[in-house]
Amino acid sequence: MKTSVSSYSFQGLINKGSETQFSVIKRAKVLGFDAIEFITLSPHDGSDKQTYAKLLKEEADRNGIAISCYSVGADMLGQDKQAVIEELKAEIDVAALLGTDLVRHDIGFAFPAGTRGYQGYANCLPKFADICRAVTEYAATKGIRTCTENHGYFSQDSLRVEQLVNTVAHGNFGLLVDTGNFLCVDEDPITAVGRCAPYAFNVHIKDFLLKSGQEGLIPQGFFPTRGGNFLRGTVAGHGIVPLVSCVRALKQAGYDGYLTLEFEGAEEIEFALSAGADCVKQLARS
Repeated sequence: MKTSVSSYSFQGLINKGSETQFSVIKRAKVLGFDAIEFITLSPHDGSDKQTYAKLLKEEADRNGIAISCYSVGADMLGQDKQAVIEELKAEIDVAALLGTDLVRHDIGFAFPAGTRGYQGYANCLPKFADICRAVTEYAATKGIRTCTENHGYFSQDSLRVEQLVNTVAHGNFGLLVDTGNFLCVDEDPITAVGRCAPYAFNVHIKDFLLKSGQEGLIPQGFFPTRGGNFLRGTVAGHGIVPLVSCVRALKQAGYDGYLTLEFEGAEEIEFALSAGADCVKQLARS
């Protein structure tokens, strides 16, 4: 397996202005990663996304580091079907300029207020599948695969994302399997990763601290799971996610792609990146 790091892991430094999506390319290389993944581009120089994508690719090439994936948002719950398709096609074009061969897109986070009605996941699945299929067919013409992530509460459970992939039923569409995100819907990571492993196009190595909702306290810095427990991101290898077992399940399913560090914790970022890099490298060699 190869190692990568999400630019989101540097977001605390980017928010403070000490780093940019451009400068973290060299940081990723120094940390020893084989590649970097970018989230939706935020040009620090005021340029448009297309121009910035070209600059990022040139910098990655200079540093001898690959761009493993481009991850973008999408709102398939609240937006018109064709509008979402066109927005994602535009992001596919950006990904082509970045030189990556993989795009991860969201499904959605929540229904707009007052619009849910009688809509469970099964009711929404045909719309999701139509959008994902149209986008991946377009991406395939550019040599790019697409995937979605267990992310956003509504499309996060392993059974749901497995069902989505099998409904899209296109060889160019799969999953970005995030080892930690299943906890956001109170699902056991080992069981969930094992179920989703055969469909994995990419993997996020993410770790969490967990507090039971039964304790009666709302701990500062934590966010609620769908079932009322509380999570906080932490340094990879320092939390409760069974990372070794998750990676073993992926390998057993034949996955041999990137293990991508995604840090979103409260710890000091420099330490978290260094320790996280060491963790991901050990997992890749295991």
